[in-house]
Amino acid sequence: MIRTLVVASTVAFPVYASEDIADQYPQSVLYSKPIEYIPGVYSAIGATAPPTYENSGHNNNLTFIVTGDGVVVVNGGAAYVLAEALHKEIQAVTDQPVKLVFNENGQGHAMLGNAYWSELSIPIVAHSDAAAEFEEYGPQILAGMQNYNKDKAEGTFLAGPTETFEDEYVVELGDYRIEARYLGPAHSPGDISIWLPNQSLVIAGDMAFHERMLPIFQETYTADWLETWDNEFEALNATYVIPGHGHPTNIDQVRRYTRDYLIYLRGKIQEHMESGGDLTEAYYVDQSPYAHLDTFEELATKNAGRVFEQMEFE
Repeated sequence: MIRTLVVASTVAFPVYASEDIADQYPQSVLYSKPIEYIPGVYSAIGATAPPTYENSGHNNNLTFIVTGDGVVVVNGGAAYVLAEALHKEIQAVTDQPVKLVFNENGQGHAMLGNAYWSELSIPIVAHSDAAAEFEEYGPQILAGMQNYNKDKAEGTFLAGPTETFEDEYVVELGDYRIEARYLGPAHSPGDISIWLPNQSLVIAGDMAFHERMLPIFQETYTADWLETWDNEFEALNATYVIPGHGHPTNIDQVRRYTRDYLIYLRGKIQEHMESGGDLTEAYYVDQSPYAHLDTFEELATKNAGRVFEQMEFE
């Protein structure tokens, strides 16, 4: 189903990110100041570490598009205070009002900041599966954020999207055509990517990773993710990629650390299974080619175990 809404100089980023880098924007709760990546498209790059009080839960990318006839925001943010801080940055760039917010999935750092945007009566759009995920798990997602964010959680309440879609939601606004697309099963239920065809830029969300190790959740089916990648994501042929986490990059980099990593890990688990290995040993298959990625220590063994559990039944 296609839903259509019609409303009448590039800056280079650093190549690498690290959990050891201190907050890059200490005068704001945002981890980093939004930077214009291509004309009209700004992104505040989050920490490539897990959410903490120090980074205020800003460990994903908060992007906005200044269209000439209003602003479109991609990701509500992990807390009311983050959404409010992002809005202040938008107002420093343009006097155009925010007209739409997209949630890239049903996770806390995509939706908890909806509390702020909802108070401004701004439409909030997400995939139906992401909305269902947030509705079911919202209370525990909010409690988790309150636990690490303490006083910075003040003002945050549960506010789901006001509109949902299944396949595609198209926005014609100002000088931009903005296509929110559900490409298929990937990292988490209802993951969407925002495609700007005229700019050849994809705001990939958690479809694509490169500076931090991707997490494989219990509901992440890696074979499906690979199929979606090969059949849909690559077909965009994007020149520019703003991933869900980490600095803007290109398709080669995210392919290397998303698709190729999934293929590599599945191959190692397959070898392990064919040699008679069990789950206990599967956690420790060799993932050393990816040990330089942020969150490797937190995620590598978990990823291996979950892939083993999946592949047992494929």
